[in-house]
This record gives sequence, C-alpha cells and structure tokens, in this order.
Amino acid sequence: MDSLRKSNSVEQVSSSSSSSSDWKERFLLPTLLAGVAGGGAGLVSKHRKVHGLANICATYATNFAIVTACYCGAREFVRASRTGKPDDLLNSAIGGFGSGAILGRLQGGQLGAVRYSVMFAVVGTTVDYATIRVKPALRSYYDSLVNKKDDWLKLPEWSPIQVLDEEALAAKRAREEELYRSVHNLKKES
Repeated sequence: MDSLRKSNSVEQVSSSSSSSSDWKERFLLPTLLAGVAGGGAGLVSKHRKVHGLANICATYATNFAIVTACYCGAREFVRASRTGKPDDLLNSAIGGFGSGAILGRLQGGQLGAVRYSVMFAVVGTTVDYATIRVKPALRSYYDSLVNKKDDWLKLPEWSPIQVLDEEALAAKRAREEELYRSVHNLKKES
C-alpha cells in the first residue's frame, strides 16, 4: 500500500514538473505568435489610414496577444484543474468557453458573453486540433532538414569545390606547408 502511495506521489511530482517546463510552448509562444499575426492584420486593416499605420498595428497586435493569453491561460488552468493531458481537446473547449465568457462580458454584456464564449470555444478547439494534427508533420520536416547535414547540398564531382575527408585534409595541409617553406626559402635567398 505504501509503495502505491509513493508511486502516485512520484507521478504527481513528475507531472507537475513536466507541466511547468512546457509553459513556454503552450502559453508564451502562442501569445507571441498572435501578437505578430495581429500586427500583420493591422498592416492590411481598412482603419490604417484613419488612425495611422503604427497605431493600428500596435493596437491589433496588443488585442490579439491579450485574447490569446486569456485563452491559453484559461486552457492551462482547466488542464491543471482536471489533471489532464496538454493535448486534451476538452480543456481547449472549456478554456475557450470560459475566456470567451469573461472577455465577452467585458465587451458586450450578457449577450456578448454568450456569443464570445461559443466563438472562443469553437475557434480555440479548432486551432488546437489543427495544431495537434500538424505538429508531427512539422517536426518530421524539421528533423529532415536538421539531421541531413551532409545530404542537403551535394556538389558534383567535376566541381572545383570539394568536401574533403580527414586524409585529403591532411594531404592538403602537407602540400600547403611545403609550399609555404619553399616560398620562404626563396625570400631568404634573394
């Protein structure tokens, strides 16, 4: 019985430490990306002529980042409360519903709370679902780019630029040292 309690406490400690280590990926990164996307949306906004390009870009970036931070914070709060996994879509739906209700209440009263909560729940869950589906493909693509250090650029054999192995590098250094000595001998003779 004691070993079962110890294993449960070890699992709880490891799950809480793993949840705190990935907060940058689940909270900070989406917030920063939303800020960048908001700035881009401000660039093409129809209000940029009236309010000024810099002002409208900053406003859109700030609003996108605030909304995303609220959503991600609510999603992480629900995940921690439910002791669920980070990829659980129910956390996204509940977090989206809660954050949408709070922001909608601030923006448009009770009716705004209902509209925003449904909208945040649907959009947030859809984005999280798409992220879960796309992440393995992006990771595989990234690994294929990073792990193929020698294969990404193959020079033809006739090219004057060649990638040398250890033996060829040693022979090249020996030729260069011999050439260096012969040049210095000529300078001493003259």
